[in-house]
Amino acid sequence: MRLPLKPHPGSPCAAVATIEVEIARPRSDRLELSYIVTGQMNDIRMPAAVAASRGEELWQHTCFEVFIRASSGTGYYEFNFSPSTQWAAYRFGSHRRGMSVPAEVGGFAIDAQGSLDRYTLRTSLELDRLSGLPRTEFWLLGLSVIIEEANGQKSYWALAHPPGKADFHHIDCFTHRISLAVQP
Repeated sequence: MRLPLKPHPGSPCAAVATIEVEIARPRSDRLELSYIVTGQMNDIRMPAAVAASRGEELWQHTCFEVFIRASSGTGYYEFNFSPSTQWAAYRFGSHRRGMSVPAEVGGFAIDAQGSLDRYTLRTSLELDRLSGLPRTEFWLLGLSVIIEEANGQKSYWALAHPPGKADFHHIDCFTHRISLAVQP
C-alpha cells in the first residue's frame, strides 16, 4: 500500500513534488517502510552517510519518521531515520511527555538510493519488540518527513496535520490503521 504525504500549509517546499510512503507487511510482526521523494534532489540537503548508529536530534535535518500508538491509551513510539543511516527511537507516555529511550528496540538497517529526481529510503520495524503497546487492539501510524532544502528552509510532510503549527506527535497525525492479527 502506498500513501501520499501532504506538506504542512505553513511550510511550502519548492524542491519536492511528492512524498509517498509504501507500507508492506511480509509478516504480521514486521512493518517495512519505503519513503519515496520525487523532485529536485540537488535542492535538498541530505545528511552525509556515516556508520549506522543511534543518533540524536535527527529531525533537525532531512529525516523520515514513523509514530506508532495503540487505538486506546496515550503512549506511543517515535522512530527517526536519517539519510546518514543514523536512527533514533523514543517512547512517550502521552503527547510529548514522559520521553524515554526504549531498550527493547534498536539496530535499524537503512537503505537509501537516489537520483537527480528521486530518493528512496527503506527500513523496517519488528512490531513484536514494541512491548509498550497492547497486542489486543489495532495500532495507528503517523508517517512524516522533514525536508531541509539547500537554502536551509524546512518543510513538514505527514499523512494529516492538526490545526496550527506542524506537530507530528499530535493525535490527528496518527491516521493509518494496522492490526497485528493480520497475516500476510
